[in-house]
Amino acid sequence: MKWTKKLLLFIYATLILVPVISIILATFKTTSEIYENILSLPSSFNFSNYFGIFQEQAMGTYFLNSVLVTLVSVVFTLFFASLVAFGITRLGGWIGGGIFVFFTIGMMVPAQVNMIPLYQLVYSLGLTNSLVGLMIVNLSVTLPVAVFILSGFMRSLPKSLFEACTIDGGNNWQMYYRIALPLSLPSLSATAIFLFVMHWNDLLYPLLFITKAEYKTLPLALLEFQGEYMTNYPMLFTGVIIASAPMVLAYLFLQRYFVAGMTAGSVKG
Repeated sequence: MKWTKKLLLFIYATLILVPVISIILATFKTTSEIYENILSLPSSFNFSNYFGIFQEQAMGTYFLNSVLVTLVSVVFTLFFASLVAFGITRLGGWIGGGIFVFFTIGMMVPAQVNMIPLYQLVYSLGLTNSLVGLMIVNLSVTLPVAVFILSGFMRSLPKSLFEACTIDGGNNWQMYYRIALPLSLPSLSATAIFLFVMHWNDLLYPLLFITKAEYKTLPLALLEFQGEYMTNYPMLFTGVIIASAPMVLAYLFLQRYFVAGMTAGSVKG
């Protein structure tokens, strides 16, 4: 049984590592070398594609746009989601349950269904080709998911802590930032990583709302390497590696918070 598990894990790891290693090697190749054999080693390991992607394209601007949109979207989504989750926990009963169901319904509607009405709304507000508009859309789209995760954790917090705060003369705002937020740090960290990945990789909404080059995000900018008759694979793969690097680093440094946050609140007592 142990050898069977090890064999399955080896096969699974191979299926993941081979494409990743192939893409990394492709960043050091020319287009002709990629077409000849995608799995072969490059003729020379030079970083011309990495330097060229920032020299020939406005990747620096696209990268900064992605960082700005992602960070602002994550921070505001966590702030509002934690407030809503705290409100659901404190209200309880049918009112809290009704608010929870209201936000949960937002998770059931596919993004493709909302594309036309959402575009009409954003266009009527004059927020197309705007990073602020993109941030607002990101907030509205991912808020239900964040509320769902955080409310599940906050329900597990001991009510005696809030009762003690009330006896000491504390109000709801003090309960929120002195009790609920500090105790919810594991869940907040896990939700932050989850939101970071969603916003950083998002292509649908930038493709829908952004047409001007100066407002493009990194995933949208990678489409520029794909032409009707030819695709610049070395540059495309290089852009993919650069776009993936922040997510990999974030997960490597915060993986213990992610695991702890996803399991926190699952067991009471």
